[in-house]
Amino acid sequence: MNRSDRFTDTALGLISTQSFPAIVGTADMMLKSAGVTLVGYEMIGGGFCTAVVRGGISDVRLAIDVGKDTAEQFGQEVSTIVIARPMANLEAVLPIGSRLAQLALGQEGNRFRNLAVGLLETRGFPAMVGAADAMLKSADVTFTAYHSIGAGLCTAIIRGTVANVAMAVDVGMQEADRIGELHSVMVIPRALEDLDQTLPLAKCWLEELQPLQIPIQVREVERELVALPELQKAPIPLAAPLSQDKQLPEARAVEFPEPTAEPVAEPIAEPVIEPIVENESLQFPEE
Repeated sequence: MNRSDRFTDTALGLISTQSFPAIVGTADMMLKSAGVTLVGYEMIGGGFCTAVVRGGISDVRLAIDVGKDTAEQFGQEVSTIVIARPMANLEAVLPIGSRLAQLALGQEGNRFRNLAVGLLETRGFPAMVGAADAMLKSADVTFTAYHSIGAGLCTAIIRGTVANVAMAVDVGMQEADRIGELHSVMVIPRALEDLDQTLPLAKCWLEELQPLQIPIQVREVERELVALPELQKAPIPLAAPLSQDKQLPEARAVEFPEPTAEPVAEPIAEPVIEPIVENESLQFPEE
């Protein structure tokens, strides 16, 4: 197995807690205290979370010591291990191999860099949803993902400025206590890029948001076909063939008389109107 020169002759460090905010806060302190790389997290259920770091042997030992002290301050029971020069077979089987390949190829990126991170963990999903809603309504923050680790523990992850994240987490704690059980919280003011890239991110932030299109499903109803009665058509009688005794008469030409000239009507004479003589004295007979 080909290994990147970046991870040659190094050590592997693992530290485990029973809370996701606690393991993120522990990883943050390890990154800030030594020159190590955060490979990622491994969840095995029951609330157990493991942070995996990689670096020089002395740096990994220092990071694990700081991480152990930090986790104990959170009241977490922890288990740790430092593996110097892990074998290639070990890295090939463990899920950390994909993360190592991404780091070696430089396939990194996050649109929420340089923002404070707030984590609020509850025991029970309704309490987490209620706390996330309260945080969004109380401050200018973005709900970037939620993460469950088993044993009923789920964590809401928000991003924003330090002041907004601190205010949102405070309101979310009160809402989580009102609904169910608040398990742990963590506010990281200045998350390092390595830590920021390993945090869960919802799928909607990984892809470009597309307009919501709700397909209209048309329910096809199967209907029985009704057989229509066949139309009984009356047969058209065919003309019987003519016998030899009954033959059609021969066609004869019909002659029409020539039209006679009609008499022309004489013009009607116009009536003669005699003029009336003016000043003519009328004589009446004597009685």
